[in-house]
Amino acid sequence: MPKKPANKSVAATKLRYLPADRSFLDPLREDAGRPGDARCVVIPFGLEASVSYGSGTAKGPQAIMAASHQLELFDEELWREPYKDYGIAAVPEPKIGKSVPAALDQLEGLVGAVLEAGKMPFVIGGEHSVTAGAIRPFARRFDDLVVLHFDAHADLRDGYLGEHYSHASAMRRVLDHANISLVSVGIRAISEPEARFIEASRGRVHVHYGHAQARWNIEDIVAPLVGKPVYVTFDIDGLDGTIMPATGTPTPAGLSYLQSLAILRRAAEVSRIVGMDLVELAPIPGLHACDFLAAQLAYKMMSYALSGTKRR
Repeated sequence: MPKKPANKSVAATKLRYLPADRSFLDPLREDAGRPGDARCVVIPFGLEASVSYGSGTAKGPQAIMAASHQLELFDEELWREPYKDYGIAAVPEPKIGKSVPAALDQLEGLVGAVLEAGKMPFVIGGEHSVTAGAIRPFARRFDDLVVLHFDAHADLRDGYLGEHYSHASAMRRVLDHANISLVSVGIRAISEPEARFIEASRGRVHVHYGHAQARWNIEDIVAPLVGKPVYVTFDIDGLDGTIMPATGTPTPAGLSYLQSLAILRRAAEVSRIVGMDLVELAPIPGLHACDFLAAQLAYKMMSYALSGTKRR
């Protein structure tokens, strides 16, 4: 299908940055007063419109942002404060449109503006439907984009409960762009129509199912990414439900935190990560561990992509 024309709101979107005490990471970090110099721009976007079980994703971005203030800046794996290599800024969370299509157009404008400024967008959701809007500027820029997708669910339904842009259709809407292929990791909740869609994809969709984790080979997982521009979308329910209950559908037999990092690390080594999102956190009051885990994961994702994976 033809590439969709740019959303007119992209040109009209002017980036405004949050003050340090409301941004991502420690407000006292070295680059806190220079958001315009940052190479990574966090876009909080708490869309919650098509959730079909547990709710709370509207509060996910602010919970992650708040938890990020408690992260240590020093990374013991990389043996440095990696944010100094790239700089982090964040934009204010907008008043989100009432309909899902309107909200996705709005997010498309924000992501497009960040890309036009020469920076990497990192969207913090919100439900997984946000990816369908965030991906559009990338689909226009890259002819051979690969989406690396961490999730419990395939998200390949062609609409769900009457919503074409449902969270359950996020990857199907991504694949509406003919120049995008998909690598999904951790899938363990899938419908028969989605399974048939995968079978008919002729290699455009690569799925690594949760039940086969003991036989996974990371080199096989990242093989379709080698030398390509890559967009990473991480649904927090891709993690095992025992370590991540704060999501709408916490699912057993999922990924561990370290297993996720190993795949992300290798993906960053073999490809060029051009954008990312982290979605579906539904905070549980009093259970700060989940918010903190999500914030730590976001920082690691940024650092692998923009600071590198090697200790130096």
